Amino acid sequence: MDISRLTTEARNAKTMTLDSMSVHEFATVMNREDQSVAASVSLALQDIEAAISTIIRCFDQGGRLFYIGAGTSGRLGVLDAAECVPTFGIDPEMVQGLIAGGLKAMTVAVEGAEDDVQLGAEDLKARGLSGTDTVVGIAASGRTPYVIGGLDYARQVGAATISLACNENAEISRHAGISIEVPVGPEVLSGSTRLKAGTAQKLVLNMLSTGAMIGIGKVYENLMVDVRPTNEKLVERAKRIIQEATHCDEEAAEAAFEASDHDVKLSIVMILTGLSRQDASVQLRKAGGFISRLVSSED
Repeated sequence: MDISRLTTEARNAKTMTLDSMSVHEFATVMNREDQSVAASVSLALQDIEAAISTIIRCFDQGGRLFYIGAGTSGRLGVLDAAECVPTFGIDPEMVQGLIAGGLKAMTVAVEGAEDDVQLGAEDLKARGLSGTDTVVGIAASGRTPYVIGGLDYARQVGAATISLACNENAEISRHAGISIEVPVGPEVLSGSTRLKAGTAQKLVLNMLSTGAMIGIGKVYENLMVDVRPTNEKLVERAKRIIQEATHCDEEAAEAAFEASDHDVKLSIVMILTGLSRQDASVQLRKAGGFISRLVSSED
């Protein structure tokens, strides 16, 4: 595809005088352009919902989620994968982000990496990709060879495939079982897809990972009950979550937090059911990790 035909590469008629705008004018026009992104994402909700359901099925079968991309797209995938670990208390292997050129490319451009079709396949092969896994290929342009190579390899091994692009009729859409297209139009700064396209990708990735984690019991009500309290701030947040979920006082939350060996979810179950740590753990496993299922069965 001729890159000039991509809307993400087109010039924005509203910002043709960007270099002569006042700071106020620039901030105003950029803010207005950014406000259109969420509306564009809303038009892709049906495909986003299908993608979330696919990832949940993958997790239920013991599979993993891989994000694969280059440049900003790859960095956003790595970011979302990394943030799933403390937020939902998962093993780092469960959600992984792959970027063309490796982790060095998070801070420095690796020349030619995104143009290597085989590299995408090789990176997934090195992670032992299997038919129970899901691969989300991310490309603002919708044509990145590295991503296409990864999606094609994923299909070969029987993994579920999802594409995320910011152009209509994107090339990567033809290489995935589920295609999510969020055309955001020309960027404020022509071709700088870290802007609206990057924002759109972040919004969609937030939905995919959060929705999937909700679907496997990592959330109770609207609380992140599997959060890992790895620092002082998170320890205090963990205790507040226990209080919010059980309506107990600070002293009871503290006692349960210590008795559960700093396991927020177990603390909540122990308080709500009166069970010991060991019995609460057993019952939670039977409920598939869902506090709501366990509590409703107790009623």
